[in-house]
Amino acid sequence: MTSEIPDTAERDPAYFSYYGMITHQQNMLQDYIRTGSYHTAITTNPSDFKDKVVLDVGAGSGILSFFCAQAGAKKVYAVEASPMAKLAEKLVKQNGLEDVITVIQDKVENLELPEMVDVIVSEPIGVLLVHERMIESFIFARNKFLKRNVTEECTCQMYPSRGSICLAPFSDAPLYTELMTRYRFWEQTGFYGVDLTGLKEDAFQHYFEQPIVGTFDARTLMANQVNKDFDFHWINADDLIEFEIPFEFKMNFTGVCHGIAGWFDLAFEGTDFYATLSTSPAHERTHWYQIRFVFSNPLAINIGQVLKGVMKFKVNSHRSYVIKTEAEIEGTCVKIDCSHNLHEQQYSFLNPTNDIDLKPESICLYSPPTLNKK
Repeated sequence: MTSEIPDTAERDPAYFSYYGMITHQQNMLQDYIRTGSYHTAITTNPSDFKDKVVLDVGAGSGILSFFCAQAGAKKVYAVEASPMAKLAEKLVKQNGLEDVITVIQDKVENLELPEMVDVIVSEPIGVLLVHERMIESFIFARNKFLKRNVTEECTCQMYPSRGSICLAPFSDAPLYTELMTRYRFWEQTGFYGVDLTGLKEDAFQHYFEQPIVGTFDARTLMANQVNKDFDFHWINADDLIEFEIPFEFKMNFTGVCHGIAGWFDLAFEGTDFYATLSTSPAHERTHWYQIRFVFSNPLAINIGQVLKGVMKFKVNSHRSYVIKTEAEIEGTCVKIDCSHNLHEQQYSFLNPTNDIDLKPESICLYSPPTLNKK
């Protein structure tokens, strides 16, 4: 555990300015998997919302607050630190819900409420679950405002109630080639008479420390996933400052492992209905997409061999994490040691989609035969 936690205050103005823009709010609203999953989770659990007091943390446009009102909430405090709060207030008035929804423009860490709440709803999720570090605010709100019983146990509801980071190794030769092509630009010794090679090591480090955000075919995954689960009812903010995800990936296919892919799942453990949201490559696309951490030196690995190691997450001052990966092919001297900056995401949508008939050689996998089937 670190003795000093990097402060996000320096990044807050840009962060809240971003989410104060209608464009970005619309992008999230039009993610129908995201919005629909929250709507289902809230409106199918009237036992958790009818006549209850609700706190909406990071309310944005106020959409979750409206869902809570639809589910019968008596009072909803919609807290939003960005300028979007003023626009959310306009929507509340437009929909005639001033008596139910109160919009407050402030950070939840500065908030004072006249009462404790029965339910906290929030969409505090970033890429790979933890990017943007909003879950810490979700937990702060729980500790300060959520009602507890006489034994100080948290018996009320958190929406979402659980989150899981999911990891699996992948093979994607075109993606690796794309990164190497960008790097090799800096190997030129005569670019308009200028020798660029003095920066080639910097370029190599730059491109392979950036995680790749985008979609990919789930069939490029080489082994079953491992999960790191977080229970939002009980987890402490300190648990998110520095944590590890150990893994042992037993390869389902022979091929070249180009890195580790990640995504997340959410669970809404309601009284009446259990709802989920998955950003897996096997599910419909969301605005979070998936993320891949590319190895600078890919690993040739056989079916049945085990890639064993750990991914170490440590917060930084960019509202994100530095992620270090240490791994080895079990029983060999083949090892990998690399670092990625989660906040320096690079978007890529150049990879094959599911409607393309992939051949094994296209993705460096030599089995299973199902890849050859129409």
